[in-house]
Amino acid sequence: MPTLKELIADGKVHVFDGAMGTMLYGRGVFLNVCFDELALRQPDLVRDIHREYLKAGAEILETNTFGANPFKLAHYGLADDTERINAVAAHTQAAVVGALGPLGVRLEPFGETAVADARAAYARQATGLVDGGVDGFILETFSDLREITAAIEGIRQVSDLPIVAQMTVGEDGVTAYGSTAAVFGPALEAAGADVVGVNCSVGPQTILEIVEQLHAVVTVPISAQPNAGLPREVADRKIYMASPEYMATYARRMVEAGARFVGGCCGTTPEHIKAMKAYVRAAAPRHSIAVVAETAEQRGVEPVPLGERSRYGGKLARREFITTVEIVPPRGTDPAPMFDQCRALKAAGVDAVNVPDGPRAQSRMGALLSGLMIEREVGIETVVHYACRDRNLLGMLSDLLGAAAAGLRNLLLVTGDPPKMGPYPDATAVFDIDSIGLTNLVAQLNRGLDPGKNPIGKPTRFVMGVGVNPAAPDADRELRRFAWKVEAGAEFAITQPVFDLEQLDQFLKSAESLRLPIIAGIWPLVSLRNAEFLANEVPGVSVPDEVLRRMRTASEKGKETALAEGVTIAREMLTAVRDRVQGAQVSAPLGRVPVVLDVLTGRV
Repeated sequence: MPTLKELIADGKVHVFDGAMGTMLYGRGVFLNVCFDELALRQPDLVRDIHREYLKAGAEILETNTFGANPFKLAHYGLADDTERINAVAAHTQAAVVGALGPLGVRLEPFGETAVADARAAYARQATGLVDGGVDGFILETFSDLREITAAIEGIRQVSDLPIVAQMTVGEDGVTAYGSTAAVFGPALEAAGADVVGVNCSVGPQTILEIVEQLHAVVTVPISAQPNAGLPREVADRKIYMASPEYMATYARRMVEAGARFVGGCCGTTPEHIKAMKAYVRAAAPRHSIAVVAETAEQRGVEPVPLGERSRYGGKLARREFITTVEIVPPRGTDPAPMFDQCRALKAAGVDAVNVPDGPRAQSRMGALLSGLMIEREVGIETVVHYACRDRNLLGMLSDLLGAAAAGLRNLLLVTGDPPKMGPYPDATAVFDIDSIGLTNLVAQLNRGLDPGKNPIGKPTRFVMGVGVNPAAPDADRELRRFAWKVEAGAEFAITQPVFDLEQLDQFLKSAESLRLPIIAGIWPLVSLRNAEFLANEVPGVSVPDEVLRRMRTASEKGKETALAEGVTIAREMLTAVRDRVQGAQVSAPLGRVPVVLDVLTGRV
């Protein structure tokens, strides 16, 4: 059979195979099995499915290696077998393309996995596929342009064989990161893909629309592999309802719209491919007359200057010392006590109120709404903590756009404490992205772009803060993550409560090159028990033995003496950090604002 390179060059319409996972499941392979390893354990089963697709008329077969990358194989203890699995899976008697899918982890800037690591993982997978004798590669079901670009680059490290690069979209026609065909089509072509297309997630109607859009913006051939419609729940099973005839009708329409390579994804079978082959055999491909857009991604606009976004941002820009106080929202629905606390702080001259977002995974009034109510009711600015724990990427985007429209300006972007720390340990955590990814997201919104680099109109005006822990057990990792947050766009950082000045100085020296304003956390201890709790049960807080000794001695003289000693220690910390950092965040222990005011009274 002709190679993929020859099929691309001949200008004709060609047909891929259909779903592999659907067929394996239909033959009794359980979902908890590593489908990719079947090339080693049950090669005849995989080959039989390939033969059925060949018999149905498929001209190009995909290897059973969609998830055969070291990240996904690691879940089954098979990461070391990456090259071997891919090589064995490529032994098929036909024109064959090596299938590569997403790694299953988020890449920078929305996750911790470096692009270089992703590139290396794809290079490993491609190496095995080349050793097995593939004619080319097909990248399938990608939502993130950065990841699919890394995959292309990884392949190109080991091979110059042709690459089919396919994104996946939702029913709205955009990827999960908000990229439209007008954006990802030219981007994939610019990255070096030989064929650009779309597959999976949706049925043939939406895929047809994407083909039409791609035809207007790319000059390379277009591919399309829809699911057999959207699955329906039938007797507790997901069933794809689109018939072979229906899929074939749309395959012809896709060819007429500009696709040169068609096939199937989830839910399709050899019967679907046979019908599609018959329908497109006589269809003439529509040749592209597209002129590729000037740029693949929009750059957005310059963010509003920091000093113009809020009063808090103005003090940061002018390098003035900032004093804020952390007030935890109420557990119930009555905000009145919170307002009273904030009024007292405003009268004392505090610059802003920090509003945490479910600290220690406790259920409390939402931070965004609490911050908005405080600003409107009391007239003092807030620094609203926003955690990744409870929301997926779409939910975060919606929240942030709403917060910007409502007038909130100052954010502290945090990953969030896991639910197991709180009273609802079985609650589901999302952690779709972490604080680094969230900082990148907000930085893009400040440039007027969504995660897919699409314009949102007027840019947001957020002042972006992040958390940092001078007492982290792994200081090198903490510094690396802090540097990534700064690179992502952070404009200030707030530390965990500081009780050890020597430890703070070491951190400030190591982070000096990052040149980011640091706000030191100050916690007034109210008792020895409070000090021991922070020292032993609150992650990221270090309480030196000397501080514990002082609190133990004071506690022996009574509660009031212990509280007075805790306030004295906090005053000492506040005085000491004034020449070291740009501000202080004083926490109100157990909501006791008078204690905070006692600390602030002695700050000069």
